[in-house]
Amino acid sequence: MSAAPAPASPKTAGNPRSRVVIASLVGTSIEFYDFYVYATAAVLVFPTLFFPNEDPTASQLSSFVTFALAFFARPVGSIIFGHFGDRVGRKATLVASLLVMGTATFLIGCLPTFDSIGIWAPVLLAVMRFAQGVGLGGEWSGAALLATENAPKGKRGVFGSMPQLGAPIGFLLANGLFIAINAAMPAGADGTPNPDFQAWGWRLPFLLSAVLVIVGLYVRFKLVESTVFRGVQDSGSVAKVPLGRVFRTSWRAVIVGTFGMVATYVLFYFMTTFTLSYGTTGAEAGPLVPKIGLGYTRGEFLTLLMIGVVFFGIFTPIAGILADKFGRRRTLIPTTIGIALFGLTFQFWFAASTGPITVVTFLIVGLSLMGLTFGPMGALLPELFPTNVRYTGSAIAYNVASILGASLAPTIALALWQPDGNIFLVGLYLTIAAVVTLVALFFIRETKSAALDAADTAGEPDAAPVDARA
Repeated sequence: MSAAPAPASPKTAGNPRSRVVIASLVGTSIEFYDFYVYATAAVLVFPTLFFPNEDPTASQLSSFVTFALAFFARPVGSIIFGHFGDRVGRKATLVASLLVMGTATFLIGCLPTFDSIGIWAPVLLAVMRFAQGVGLGGEWSGAALLATENAPKGKRGVFGSMPQLGAPIGFLLANGLFIAINAAMPAGADGTPNPDFQAWGWRLPFLLSAVLVIVGLYVRFKLVESTVFRGVQDSGSVAKVPLGRVFRTSWRAVIVGTFGMVATYVLFYFMTTFTLSYGTTGAEAGPLVPKIGLGYTRGEFLTLLMIGVVFFGIFTPIAGILADKFGRRRTLIPTTIGIALFGLTFQFWFAASTGPITVVTFLIVGLSLMGLTFGPMGALLPELFPTNVRYTGSAIAYNVASILGASLAPTIALALWQPDGNIFLVGLYLTIAAVVTLVALFFIRETKSAALDAADTAGEPDAAPVDARA
């Protein structure tokens, strides 16, 4: 008879809390940093540098197509990294997803332009953008699992909110960097881009992402596998095909988790993308301004938006605390009702703003609601799934919600934005999305006290012991 295994050393039994927080936060910070950097470059430089042979409108649309590629690549990433995250382990998959995402972001900053290699320039840009999306598809779920599966008892909501802080941190880093670059390389009086910015300045944000990636890889390599996943390995409950199992045994959780995130995504992209477009569009219509907005300069409105994003960051962990104290549903349901009511105020508050104080108040309220709805999701989505399909299930729900809520939101908002500046229908769309999420939340079970060490063993032939700890 073989001897019983020795108990794990206290030094290797789990991960230090500080390491868990940093390792889960850094990847999502890069994720959202990448979103803002790429979105800005897609407007400012990519149309002329990568799509120069088309008319300006077609060039801009081509640039936006590459931007949208990442959203459709994310579900692919969620399947790939979810498979290995549920079979091999969280640690190795987290390292791989960060490496794929970070390498693609860095290489975008190294790409030759159309003038250098012709049609291969936009092709390579599209390939790198797709690779970013694949990496992003596995990043959030792995970070959320790292935080929740290593959280102290009764603190999963707070720890699960740590990856969510990557959104405001990424926004502040990316836009703060672009403001600094614009100050060092200002555009001409007629709006002509600075030649240095066009030549190499735009590359700096992509190249500097390597610093965050190196820090993230260093911390993640020092992690040990969560005890929750080690328990699944030891019990022989690792799923051979997590994708098939999650849709066979946890399909209801996938559906309610996806629709439970839709309003969060719509609100996020309305508050960060649509408000920026509306705020910086001219206050008077004309040949070059077919729709009326508030007429702020980009720098002026970004400053106001960054103030609002600070409140996004403040309320994200507050939401985690509330979710631990009162429960996930009792935190999210009132917040979602608040989002629905907030959507009805767009025309009467934001569009009718008489000065920066009114605008920044609108942004603070909207982005505070964003923190309150986004914070608990880091714990809720992983808690909906058993351990052996948790990575796959939460990743699919999160990333499909991004397609439904995020990829469509900018286009729909633009279509609903009236030429005279009326945006009531834009806000109404947010309200409808909030109602959809509210319905989903009523079908979601409360997971505050749910155990995370349970594995789904239904259909035993699909389960097999896999030990990747060696």
